[in-house]
Amino acid sequence: MKYEFAARMGKVPRSFIREILKVTEDPEIISFAGGLPNPESFPYHDIKEVAVQVLEESGAQALQYSTTEGYYPLREWVSNRYQSKGVKVDPEEVLVTNGSQQGLDLVGKIFLNQEDPVLVERPTYLAALQSFGLYEPVFYSVPLEEDGVDVNRLEEALHEFDPKLFYAVPNFQNPTGISYSLKRRKEVARVLTGSNTVFVEDNPYGEIRFMGEDYPPVKAFLEESVLLGSFSKIVSPGIRLGWITAPAEVMDKLVTAKQASDLHSSLLSQMIVHRYLSEYPVEAHLEKIRSMYKSQRDLMVSLIQEEFPDDVQCTEPEGGMFLWVTLPEGMSSLELFEMALKEQVAFVPGQAFYAEEPQYNTLRMNFSNSSAEKIETGIKRLARSIRELEK
Repeated sequence: MKYEFAARMGKVPRSFIREILKVTEDPEIISFAGGLPNPESFPYHDIKEVAVQVLEESGAQALQYSTTEGYYPLREWVSNRYQSKGVKVDPEEVLVTNGSQQGLDLVGKIFLNQEDPVLVERPTYLAALQSFGLYEPVFYSVPLEEDGVDVNRLEEALHEFDPKLFYAVPNFQNPTGISYSLKRRKEVARVLTGSNTVFVEDNPYGEIRFMGEDYPPVKAFLEESVLLGSFSKIVSPGIRLGWITAPAEVMDKLVTAKQASDLHSSLLSQMIVHRYLSEYPVEAHLEKIRSMYKSQRDLMVSLIQEEFPDDVQCTEPEGGMFLWVTLPEGMSSLELFEMALKEQVAFVPGQAFYAEEPQYNTLRMNFSNSSAEKIETGIKRLARSIRELEK
């Protein structure tokens, strides 16, 4: 039988990262490629206790169908968390999703038509390109600076392309690890105010700041924006829960799109997560994650500075899980990847993170899911590969 697939499927590549992860399944390979939280941070025992409690006390409810919007007490928890940070979000403006990734898909469904212009950061989150790409938009990029997106270029792009969406990750951006300064957040809000462009703010890493000053999301200065969050980094990615906040008019469309997609996210998972967040020492848990990731980040940055050639640069993130390496001009990170694999080290070549005109001498490295020993060994092996490639 010859299958006639939708034309859109030919325009969306497989996730480069997922394909690389297949290569790195060999336990002998030191992988800095995945965007994985450290499993040592997962609250196994607490979640086990909570799951038993939920099933014993509310088993029939937890195993039943539920509302599309999500478990109301969990939505209240999200709302209260934002309120504590000075961001006005009502529980009715929160939709629980299957990870923040589903939130991106729902945003694409309700906003994007074929050939609609979409602005993204340069570089940007690969899975956002994949999610939005299914709806066949035209992507345009705005470059990042050390403290956030280039606002002058953003303003020019708004006038030139009149984009439907502008997607950004202001906290510990994936892939670069940079964060927007408070001034830059306010400038982005100012530029977007009054425009027809919907700002889609992705914030999966916001709770894992381990250095510097914490800033409110851009939504604090731009109420009509859409903001996504995730429980994957603060509880567990396997639970597959996130959320999306949006104004009432947008929320109405999001709910309809989610109903058509999966009716609702797992009520059992929502009830477990809510009880855990409400009754267990979550702040202590978050501090454990932050301390762990800071130690891993500090070690990786210091080793890169010591072991890599002087003409190799890297970002120094204040939180999150990634840093971004820029190789000398003309050096290919894809060639380096192939050499590094022979040394049993993996990372993600940077070209995957560009919507247009890739920069081939860049790469993303994850520090959150490697022991100190693996970081030290892996960086030294990678340094040897870089020096070999320079010859």
